[in-house]
Amino acid sequence: QVQLVESGGGLVQAGGSLRLSCAASGRTFSGYAMGWFRQAVGKEREFVAAVSRSTYGTYSTRYADSVQGRFTISRDNAKNTVYLQMNSLKPEDTAVYYCAAVWTLYTNVDVTTSAYDYWGQGTQVAVSS
Repeated sequence: QVQLVESGGGLVQAGGSLRLSCAASGRTFSGYAMGWFRQAVGKEREFVAAVSRSTYGTYSTRYADSVQGRFTISRDNAKNTVYLQMNSLKPEDTAVYYCAAVWTLYTNVDVTTSAYDYWGQGTQVAVSS
């Protein structure tokens, strides 16, 4: 079992930046693949970014095309935390952002909601034009 708590959301103007954090409970954080998803009003939850489990301090990442080059996902295993640095924000980035986790022995990065077992409560991001 792992519990996830997101923070860092808020209101920002277009072109601004935010950094989301997701703190995880437990002692085996490095063995979890972590993902960020978002859900806008009236839309389905969609993939944003994900990071593989950490092996010998290294990991791989994947991004949705819509955020590639603007968002960066990273993990700090010593702090049991995954981050999402969001730059050049656009009004269409407005959504509730969710952190997700799945225990895995593999280093692949999953982009589907069904691949993840644990979810946080979400943090609201609003981008004004």
